[in-house]
Amino acid sequence: MKLVSPNMADILPSNFEIKTFPDGDSYVRILDFENYKGKDVVLFHRLYPDQNTALLQAILVLRVLKKAKCNVTMVVPYLPYSRQDKTFLEGEPKSAEIICNLLAESGVKRLITFDCHFLKKEGEFKYGKLNIKNISLNLALVELAKSKFNGDHFEVISPDQGASYLVEQFGGQSMKKTRGEYVQGQEAYRKIESIEADFDLKDKNVLIIDDMVSTGGTMIKAVENVKKGGAKRVGCATVHGFFLKDSLSKLSAISDFVIATDTIQNEAGEVKIANSIKELIQ
Repeated sequence: MKLVSPNMADILPSNFEIKTFPDGDSYVRILDFENYKGKDVVLFHRLYPDQNTALLQAILVLRVLKKAKCNVTMVVPYLPYSRQDKTFLEGEPKSAEIICNLLAESGVKRLITFDCHFLKKEGEFKYGKLNIKNISLNLALVELAKSKFNGDHFEVISPDQGASYLVEQFGGQSMKKTRGEYVQGQEAYRKIESIEADFDLKDKNVLIIDDMVSTGGTMIKAVENVKKGGAKRVGCATVHGFFLKDSLSKLSAISDFVIATDTIQNEAGEVKIANSIKELIQ
């Protein structure tokens, strides 16, 4: 049975309630609850934006389903905290594992998501206590890029080794990225010191693809480096387009095009996940 959150009503008809109490607490209610007891349930729910609230809403729904002895598969377009799968400084939490364990303990038997940052490839995995099916949207992005380049040949590269899995099947190479220490202030951010390509891109069309664009620092530096190397046309592609701090406008100004999927709803989200979601249902 399908249980669809209001925040995924753009893809499937919603059939449970999410509201907010006057003090800001979350309220959820599964309608026609008797029909779900003891059944196999597929829960569709976005965990971004407002990830902390969205995660709590998911936990509340999952706990109700767990009490009703449901076998739950959860479909999440983007898994938040997935970048925090390592600790760099003493006292930091391994947030990705904590979140995955929390979902598993709340009753998720299997999580289905797109281009999970810490998995680096498609397939079935177990991370912490959680079983995860990771689906990549790299092929869909490259197919769309073909039309953006008007059918002309282009090289597919990634801005760092972490995204190399997105380009390997196209014979693509990865740039080298060096990060520094955390910057001072309220935001947790490690400064990008350099991004360099040690391969020839002169007079070539280039598509730079990454699993996510947050503030755009990595992608902007990658575009600048590729253009400095003499590339003819440069396009940017990402699965998860946050595009914070006006980074979409900045990237659009220095590249020939910017494309993304709508795992996170954004202006560049031309690749729709609706078809992938429908295939999962079938």
